[in-house]
Amino acid sequence: MTTLNFSLQTILQWGKLKRLLFIVALLTFLTSSFLFLTGPGGDIRQWLAQTVITTQHRSWAWIFVGAEERDRLVAKMQQDIEDAALEKQDNGLIKISKDTRKNRSVDELIKVEDISGQFWKGKKMTVYDPKTIRVMTPSHSGEGEKISSMVTRTGAVAGVNGGGFDDPEGLGNGFAAIGAVISGGDVIYTDQDGSIAQHIVGFTKNGTLVIGKYNIFELREMGISEAVSFYPRLIANGKPLITSGDGGWGRGPRTAVGQKADGTVIFIVIDGRQSHSVGATLKEVQDLFLEEGVINAGNLDGGASSELVVQGNVLTKPSSRYGERRLPSAFLVYDDPTKAVANRVWDGIDKIDAGGSYDHPDYLREQAELKAKGKLNPPTPAPTPKPETKTETKTTDPKTDTKTETDKPKTDTTKPSTTPSKEPTNSGTTSGIGEPAKPAGSGGTPSPSPTPTTTNPTPTPSPGSGNSNSTGTTPGGTGTTGSSAGAGSTGAPANGGGAAAPPPSTQAPSSSGTSGTSTAPSTKPAETPKSPTLPEVHPEIKTTN
Repeated sequence: MTTLNFSLQTILQWGKLKRLLFIVALLTFLTSSFLFLTGPGGDIRQWLAQTVITTQHRSWAWIFVGAEERDRLVAKMQQDIEDAALEKQDNGLIKISKDTRKNRSVDELIKVEDISGQFWKGKKMTVYDPKTIRVMTPSHSGEGEKISSMVTRTGAVAGVNGGGFDDPEGLGNGFAAIGAVISGGDVIYTDQDGSIAQHIVGFTKNGTLVIGKYNIFELREMGISEAVSFYPRLIANGKPLITSGDGGWGRGPRTAVGQKADGTVIFIVIDGRQSHSVGATLKEVQDLFLEEGVINAGNLDGGASSELVVQGNVLTKPSSRYGERRLPSAFLVYDDPTKAVANRVWDGIDKIDAGGSYDHPDYLREQAELKAKGKLNPPTPAPTPKPETKTETKTTDPKTDTKTETDKPKTDTTKPSTTPSKEPTNSGTTSGIGEPAKPAGSGGTPSPSPTPTTTNPTPTPSPGSGNSNSTGTTPGGTGTTGSSAGAGSTGAPANGGGAAAPPPSTQAPSSSGTSGTSTAPSTKPAETPKSPTLPEVHPEIKTTN
């Protein structure tokens, strides 16, 4: 007791900064011990990892559970998504009454209510006639469109976000849709062959909600009129599909849709990643639908894209720091949907630019303002590396002195090279936004190495040898993470994904090594006239690798 009192008195005599640092260190120790040494702490770490996996920063999930466990969680998530889509839907469970009324008021078409849980707040929109719902696309090619703009432009009553899209850096332009987009029975867009099944959330021309995995031919046979692609399925034929745990996606902003037996459609939009609303789990969303008597339900794109718009006004609070996002598709509600025609904005486009920080208007405006205020420091350009000069010595015999290697090639022992080729290009940097250029040496055979001079022997890099000054970056996604550091992106909800590892090359390694980018020397070594039988560089004159 005396020792404890002495320790407390000693701490109280410390300065404010020293006491603060001590408290921070103590809290860090106690928190880390709880998270990593107790069962409840492990559950919290897993929950945090699941939440991060469904964002643009999937790779960061290893911080909580390690890379191996992160990959296992992603694989399980993907498998759960596929399993949920297996059961075929029984459309006979839905009985939709015909409503031929025209000029219906907003209150006759929809009803919007506030909903909330322990950790979230959101909106529930009831659509009385499912045949009033139509998928809408952007007004023009090259970028997505905000839902409030879609609603105002097309005269819709209300709308929610629809399918997923490739979203580099979380700053995508909303134009690179993922999966299928169908409107008015017309396949507006698909990134797969018609025979390949895709995750679908859509409506038949009679208003029946269909959720599952179908190919384009099956969708046509089913009479699908409106559809987008996302996952997972939550309720199938009246049965909940999440029977244990919270669904494996952690907490976040959610948008989902369900249908009752009488055809009534319910959209749920929940805010997340904010102080007033952390977000909901998939299990909580499923339970909300079950309370309403929903027969079939599925998840739509969420995260920063989640929002509900009524008569041009955004009623929810999107988590994006720039507010509403540009999106490739949305479910809109009309009094007469036949008058709303979705634009075929992807026709004639061979390659879709997903955008990013380089062309995001709000991000660029923010950067310009910071630069004007002097708060944005320009990046310091990396110095250009100079070619190194190096002379190696070799002891030829223990009885003789060490001598400097001569620069004259040994034509009597060295096998001459018989395959002249083009000089390798110094590549590995990106040739365009999001498109890595081919690594050096990938497009041709190695070039003959120049003969060293006698005055200043300089090691000449041969194709396939790197240099000590090379730098590089690891290719990554958007996601989720997809990028998904070590995790596949097939079932990733991160609106983007990491690039797949390239297959091993059968050629000699490129000058970029494994780093991805190589900086060329500022001066070019002297070359000898081309000859069909140039000797190789002497084996004792090496490049730095």
